[in-house]
Amino acid sequence: MSFQKLDELGRKLEALEHALAILGADEATHMAVGGGEKRAEAMSALAGMLHRQATGPEIGDWLSAAEAEPLSEEQQAAVRELRRQYTNLTCLPADFVERQTVARMRSEQLWRSLRARNDWAGFLPALEGVVALVREEAALRAEALRLDPYDALMEQYDPGNRAADITPVFAELKAFLKDFLPRALAVQDARLARHPLKPLSGSYAIDRQRELGLAMMAAVGFDLTHGSLSVSHHPFCGGVPTDVRITTRYKTSDFLSALMGVLHETGHALYEQNLPKAWSHWPLGKARGMAVHESQSLFVEKQVGRNPAFWRWALPVVEKHLGEAWSLDDILPHVHYVQRGLIRVDADEVTYPLHVILRYELEQELVAGRLEAADLPEAWDAKMRDYLGLSTIDNPADGPMQDVHWPGAAFGYFPSYTLGAMMAAQQWAALTREHASADADLAKGDFSAINDWRLQRIWSQGSRWSTPDLLERATGEKLNAAYFTEHLKRRYGAS
Repeated sequence: MSFQKLDELGRKLEALEHALAILGADEATHMAVGGGEKRAEAMSALAGMLHRQATGPEIGDWLSAAEAEPLSEEQQAAVRELRRQYTNLTCLPADFVERQTVARMRSEQLWRSLRARNDWAGFLPALEGVVALVREEAALRAEALRLDPYDALMEQYDPGNRAADITPVFAELKAFLKDFLPRALAVQDARLARHPLKPLSGSYAIDRQRELGLAMMAAVGFDLTHGSLSVSHHPFCGGVPTDVRITTRYKTSDFLSALMGVLHETGHALYEQNLPKAWSHWPLGKARGMAVHESQSLFVEKQVGRNPAFWRWALPVVEKHLGEAWSLDDILPHVHYVQRGLIRVDADEVTYPLHVILRYELEQELVAGRLEAADLPEAWDAKMRDYLGLSTIDNPADGPMQDVHWPGAAFGYFPSYTLGAMMAAQQWAALTREHASADADLAKGDFSAINDWRLQRIWSQGSRWSTPDLLERATGEKLNAAYFTEHLKRRYGAS
């Protein structure tokens, strides 16, 4: 049977994907600086091997034959996703994949060293090379998929996303946030005038923060026998479902920054660890796109981790590990603190979408060739001034150099963050309609009902449904941004 051949191929591809994922996680966390060149060569060779095996001409014949075979509903879904993957992979020649892998890895390695030195001029040639390859990729994908170039890139991260659908939603959200942010800040100022912010002690040893993070990870459901916590320049969740590698970065002056990063990446990890194991070697068994993935991480970080009920349980855990006693009234102003800032990963719920929209707009211009990499600092600064009233013109490290995505050739990814925030708010609303005790459960440190709901509605489904269908099946309705804006109004008291 042709399906059997596809099934055997899936297991071979899974092995190569496993090797690449673990090598990539190691490269970002433990690899010695001098190992970069050979690691790039090794990963490039493996990526080329994976691409060639996944794009063999015989696979098209197997797919056509399998589509005519008597298959179970599950197997039919597997073939549909295999067909989608094959179409997307065959857009790109293997030599292009190898060239892009080398350029991406060398660009990322340069970024790590040059960002620390705020050296835009030194980094620019590498970024220009990446942008040129991204434009080449977009053109190849657009022709094969019959999509606009930027849509063809988004398709790789979140199947079904289209700029024509996203842009008006983001424009409306941007207008709301630019009006809402000053009001939220005014409400916060009034509260802080009555109850001043209790200062952090500024003395948080990294090893104690790490133990706190591990305790929180385990409590919310992370399986420590199938994953680990490390340090990296940029927090991420990598590895494979049976060995999930998550990272954070620490500040000894602030324990909340790393803790919230850990909770965010744990949300990603819970999704990976709970994907259907029987489907792990099929595209069907993979996560359904990055918007859904971000909805899972933001669900844990925002809907759970910044929920006052969560902190009723968490404060004794913080005291145990850090030796500091906090009251709910003292910690919540920190957890819910709203501030115009330069750094996306440190941004609060209110300002974060503005960071994403800025990048979404700029990367469309870059891909289309209407903006060159050399002009990014000025373009970034103009939007930062408009949206957040801040300037990065003399500080590219905290401007267009701050994220790993563009150095790593990940264009079309950024919209997923804010789409994920909207989806997370909608999922929490649906969950609490069914489980009115969700807040009470959080206050006791009981995450079982919350995780069971997500397991049944999201995690166990893998890529069986499209993103819109998955959300509608889970929550009972299509994406509705009102849940997100109402959540912000409720939490930040500026309605």
